[in-house]
Amino acid sequence: MSKFPSDKPVLVTCGLPYANGKAHVGHLRTYVPADIFVRSLKKQGQEVTFVCGSDTHGTPVVVNAEQLNITPTELVQKYHKHFDETFKDMNIHFDAFGTTDDPENHNRTTEIVNKLIENGYTYPKTIEIAYCPKCDRSLPDRYVEGTCPYCGENARGDECDQGCEKHLEPGELKEPKCTICGGAAEYRKQEHFFFKLSEFKDFLLEYLEGMGGTLNARNYAIGWVKQELTDWCITRNLEWGVKFPGYDDLVVYVWVDAPIGYIAFTEEWANANNEDWEKFWKGDGRIIHFIGGDITYHHCVFWPAMLKGAGYSQPWAVVASGMVKIEDKTFSKSRGYVVWVGEDYLDHGFHPDLLRYYLISYTSHTKELNFSWKVFQEKINTELVAVFGNFLYRTLLFTHKNFGEIPPGEIDRDVLDNIESTIANVNAPMEEYEFKKAVDSAMALASYGNAYFQSNEPWKLIKEDKAACGKVVANCIQIAKALILLFEPVLPQKMEEAWAQIGMSDDVHAATYSDATVLVNSGTPLPMPVILFEKIEDDKTEDMAKIASKRVAGAIAKESGTKERSGKVKEMEEKTNIETKEDITFDDFSKIDIRIGTIVTAEPVKKSNKLMRLEVDIGEETPRQLVAGIKETHDPEQIIGRQVVVLANLKPAKLCGVESRGMVLAGDTDGAVLLMPEAEVAPGTRVR
Repeated sequence: MSKFPSDKPVLVTCGLPYANGKAHVGHLRTYVPADIFVRSLKKQGQEVTFVCGSDTHGTPVVVNAEQLNITPTELVQKYHKHFDETFKDMNIHFDAFGTTDDPENHNRTTEIVNKLIENGYTYPKTIEIAYCPKCDRSLPDRYVEGTCPYCGENARGDECDQGCEKHLEPGELKEPKCTICGGAAEYRKQEHFFFKLSEFKDFLLEYLEGMGGTLNARNYAIGWVKQELTDWCITRNLEWGVKFPGYDDLVVYVWVDAPIGYIAFTEEWANANNEDWEKFWKGDGRIIHFIGGDITYHHCVFWPAMLKGAGYSQPWAVVASGMVKIEDKTFSKSRGYVVWVGEDYLDHGFHPDLLRYYLISYTSHTKELNFSWKVFQEKINTELVAVFGNFLYRTLLFTHKNFGEIPPGEIDRDVLDNIESTIANVNAPMEEYEFKKAVDSAMALASYGNAYFQSNEPWKLIKEDKAACGKVVANCIQIAKALILLFEPVLPQKMEEAWAQIGMSDDVHAATYSDATVLVNSGTPLPMPVILFEKIEDDKTEDMAKIASKRVAGAIAKESGTKERSGKVKEMEEKTNIETKEDITFDDFSKIDIRIGTIVTAEPVKKSNKLMRLEVDIGEETPRQLVAGIKETHDPEQIIGRQVVVLANLKPAKLCGVESRGMVLAGDTDGAVLLMPEAEVAPGTRVR
């Protein structure tokens, strides 16, 4: 029996991305499985709403904005747009994607904090707050670092992030230092407000025993609650954030207003769709949080206690992912062990669905996931290409060539039984958040399809008994239909293409798993199929590995101080992103074929936010097709006829599925600045 009865609507949320930096693969460990889970529930006919938004408050945003000499609003708007576009590029589609600085969240946070005050769950207390005499400012959270009083490791103001991972209250750090000037901080007394978390111990123990989701989340939280629960300071000395009721000089702690964002985003969705947000947050709808394992305490201890104290419904389940490693190294942006979703993946032409497949099928959701370009290549080539893609293409190509349409033929009971059992084998682990098991079960049906095709030898049967051959391929197309529906949550864009290839004209995203056993219609015309999954070649992954290695080497060199540069040079390099290259000889330069070319045609690459397809006359018989990252800075119509500088003997590469046979040279500042000759010259003129 399903855990998700149709009379109980489901709300799925994701831990909020912090609007203070770019999206990386570690982010996607949460959002891709959540999107797949939502799509799978919809495939079962379940009513489900999917909301998320940018976390915009807290000291890191203020610190970063100050360093960039912009306002916090400008900073969060930039990164909110970045995450919104990245999620859409990765086929992650939320019903609402707001920000915690939206009016709805300010209003809902104020209402909940007032309710906690009214119910007696907050109180004022004079505490010691870190203060920097040199900067003449109070130092909340990330403005201060020092020594953890519990384990002795270096820690930041609100969390021992390098050691015991314990939440730290203001004033607990030993030997505090200001992160702005690096000077010693001192403690000064000030009144702040606390949430009585300690009063919710009995409630939390009972609640957590029945909370659904993953065991790593539940067990971790129970372990913390069984220890001593201390009250939380829920105010900070900042101007940026949600004001604490009645105080202009205090805002609520970011871990108060950030999770309340889930409610605010639900309200935004409800207002836009004439729905009722209270069916989730004050009713019996099922709330499921997908989070990274590092924020379990906040979602399983602090958040349900706050909801209980304010009279709201608690989460029905919390699904916590395992951590992410990069090439077997601990994830670290500062050390270069990071894969950026845009510049390291999408901008190199990799299809978003391939990364979705890797993230969901590599290992159990609660275990550590290692991103490796080599393993990524192997999984795509041996599973999507060799098994699933091979079955789809060989079936549809054979049918198209020999019949041109789905031929008549009774579908075998054994085939339908396999489809039905596979659906059950996908649904059961999906409801237990065992996504790898679900995908493996779907892939097993593809293997069955290959075996069915191979054992019936339709290439021989077509010569002996065309009707019998038609029955075989009709059965194969029935299997293909089921596979497309089963893989749609994982590979939504690719399965949209596959759905059209089997002659279906309706919306594959709206179709349900039950449609998998609805018999295919004989006589449906079949177009010439296109290979859906192309093999990833060794040179492609080798190039990506080199990019990663170069980044790590640069980060290590920077960290160890081996690059001796004057302060002025260093400042200029940081401003212009100059990267020093090693010297080359004239012989090295003579190998480079640089020519002047004239842009003949220009058009945006549909699957990319940055890329443009160009045809450039460089003195050859036909214009050369090039792909350039200038979509954001140049209008296609305005650059036609312009002369540019082209590296002509660069090895061809595919970017977003479009082959580029060379490179247009440009200056890299805040946007691409195309290089051009001083005066117009004949196309093909060489640069020497």
